[in-house]
Amino acid sequence: MKKPTEPASIPDADRDTRTPPRSDPSPNRPRRTRDRTARTARTVAAVAAAGTVAAGLAVRAVADGAFAKYAGSALYTVLLCALVAFCAPRARPVVVALTALGLSWTVEFAQLTGVPAELSAHSAAARLVLGSTFNAPDLFWYAVGAAGAWAVLRAAARARG
Repeated sequence: MKKPTEPASIPDADRDTRTPPRSDPSPNRPRRTRDRTARTARTVAAVAAAGTVAAGLAVRAVADGAFAKYAGSALYTVLLCALVAFCAPRARPVVVALTALGLSWTVEFAQLTGVPAELSAHSAAARLVLGSTFNAPDLFWYAVGAAGAWAVLRAAARARG
């Protein structure tokens, strides 16, 4: 007598009835559509990044003092949000915003080491990207920029459905 757990005694035991695991978050959408969606998201993120740089330059051209400084800090994080969205077009808005905020804070805290100041002394690009001196209020304005970018990304995601 055969045991009930032996393959011969189980109906269709030789047939693989398992479904392959789903690695894609949108399995019902054709791959071509997902690729087009990612391409569109990257294009929008690139345009947003360019617009953010233009807004930052415009603020510096028409304003000065604390307003220009802190607007620039907020726009720095908005730019990072656009770059993160470009690199990860399917990321959730909260992930994009928190990643950009974390990067902004990392750069700001790195200024305590003096390394960014040293690099900034030799390169205008390093001065624009890394800054040179730590300023605690910047941490708040980075959060403001991340919150604003998150709100825009979330509204856009809801509009897409």
